[in-house]
Amino acid sequence: MARFNTRSAKAQLTSAVTSTGRVLRTYEGGRGQEREPRSELFLLAVSNFVSRSTFYESGADRDDRFTRLVRDLAVSDPEWTGGLLGWLRGEGNMRTASIVGAAEYVHARLTAGATDGPSNRQVVASVLQRPDEPGELLAYWTSTYGRAIPKPVKRGVADAVRRLYHAKSLLKYDTASKGYRFGDILNLVHAAPDADKPWQGELFRYALDRRHNPDTAVPPASLPVLTAHRELMALPVEQRRAVVTASGGAERLAAAGITWEALAGWLQGPMDKAAWEAVIPSMGTMALVRNLRNFDEAGVSDEVAARVAARISDPVEVGRSRQFPFRYLAAYQHAPSLRWSYPLERALGHSLANVPALPGRTLVLVDRSGSMFWSQASEHSQLTRADAAAVFGTALALRAADADLVEFGTTSNAVDFRKGESVLKLLERFGNLGGTDTTDAVRRHYKKHDRVLIVTDEQYAPNHHGDPTAQIPSHVPVYTWNLEGYQAGHGPSGTGNRHTFGGLSDAAFRMVPLLESARDASWPWQG
Repeated sequence: MARFNTRSAKAQLTSAVTSTGRVLRTYEGGRGQEREPRSELFLLAVSNFVSRSTFYESGADRDDRFTRLVRDLAVSDPEWTGGLLGWLRGEGNMRTASIVGAAEYVHARLTAGATDGPSNRQVVASVLQRPDEPGELLAYWTSTYGRAIPKPVKRGVADAVRRLYHAKSLLKYDTASKGYRFGDILNLVHAAPDADKPWQGELFRYALDRRHNPDTAVPPASLPVLTAHRELMALPVEQRRAVVTASGGAERLAAAGITWEALAGWLQGPMDKAAWEAVIPSMGTMALVRNLRNFDEAGVSDEVAARVAARISDPVEVGRSRQFPFRYLAAYQHAPSLRWSYPLERALGHSLANVPALPGRTLVLVDRSGSMFWSQASEHSQLTRADAAAVFGTALALRAADADLVEFGTTSNAVDFRKGESVLKLLERFGNLGGTDTTDAVRRHYKKHDRVLIVTDEQYAPNHHGDPTAQIPSHVPVYTWNLEGYQAGHGPSGTGNRHTFGGLSDAAFRMVPLLESARDASWPWQG
C-alpha cells in the first residue's frame, strides 16, 4: 500500500519569513515566536522609519536592533543582505532605512575584512536613487564614523552621482540648507563625468563654482535650464508675478526648473490661483496629490482641476509614483472636495493592483488596537498603522469572492460592506478598539473559512486559548501581514500553512496566490 505517493499528497510549502520555534513574549505578554535573523531584519526593515518610536519600542532601540542585524548579516550572509538593501530602496520604497543599512553593511564588512558577496561599492550605489541621497549617506557616515570616508563608499557615491546629477536636480536639491552641497560631494568623491553625458563635465564645474564662488558663478550655455533659471532669479520682485500670469508663463517656469516648492519664495507672495495654475503642469503626480486642498483654497478652475484629476488617477502615473496606497487616503481626508473623491478612489485602486481576488471564503481581520494608532504609517504622513491596516484589509475583502471583514482590539466587530463599495468611504466604519485580543477575534469569527488573513502588529495579549493562529485547523492557511516589525511574532511562520509577510505596500499579497498554487514564496527580490 502506498503511504506517500498518493494523489492527495501535497508538498510542504514554505515562505521566507521563518520562526525558530523558540518562545518569546510579545510586548502585551502573549506567548510569541522568535524569528530567525533574516526574517526579523526583513520585517523590521520594511516598517522602520529611522529614529521613529513606536508604541512599544523607542526609536533608539529600533535603530540599534536594525543596525545590529544588518552588521551581523552583512558578514554572515552578504548576498542576501545586499539584495535586501537594494530592493528596500527600490520596490520597497524605504529611503532612510536603506541608506543607513548600506552604510552599516560597508562598515561591518570593512571591520571584519570580508570580501565575498556583493561589493561595498555596489551596495552603496544601489540604495542611492534620488539626487539628494549621496549627501544623505555621506552625512550619516561622517556623523556616525567620522570624516575618514573609505574608498568603497566614495566610489559607490561617485557611481550614483554620475547617474543622478543633472541641471534640474542641481536647482532642486543643491540648497544652502544642506550640510553637503553638490560641490562638497564632488570634492569628496572625485566623480568623473559620465562619458555618455557630454554636458555633465560643465555641470560638475558649475556645481563646484556655485559652492565656492556663489556670487560670481555663471551657468554654462550648454545647460539652458540653468541660464533660464538665473534670468528669472535676476528679475525684480515686482515683475515676477507678471511672468506667472503671462501667456506661456507655465512653459517659462518649467524651462527654468522652478518647482512648486520654490515658486512662493521666488514670488515673495501668496500662491494664488494664477500661481498654482502656472506650476501645476510641471508638478509630479504625488506633488499634485499632496496639494489638492491648496488647489481648492486657491480656486483653480474646473478645467485645470479636471486635468489634475486625470493625471492623479492615471494607472501609469500611479505606478510610476511608487507611493504607498495609504497616501491616497491621506489626500482624501485632507481634501474632502467631491471633485477629488472619485479620482482618489481610482488612484487607490491602481496602487493596490497586487491585492489578489481570492477564491472561496476568506476571513480578513484588521487590528484596530491602541498600539496601531500610536505610530505613523510613514515619515511624511499623519496617518497611522491602523489606517494602513484598514486600507489593505478593506481592499482584500472587496476583491475576494466571499469575505468576512472584521476589526478587532479588546473586542471585535464585523464590518459590513457591499461589493463595489468605495474603499475610502468604507474606511469610515472602522473604530479604535483598545487592547489586542487577537485570539478571541479569531475564535469568534472563524467559521470554516478557506483562509484567514490578519493585518496587525502581532503584539497580542495573553489568552488562555493560546496564540491566534493555533485557533485555526492546521490545513487552513493563515497569513499574517506584519506592519510594525517587532521581534516577537504572534505565531509560527514559514511552514505548515502559517505564513508572515511585512511592509506597507501591497506587494506582499503577491505571495498568497503563489502559496495556494503550490509554489514556495521566496524573498521579493529573489522571486
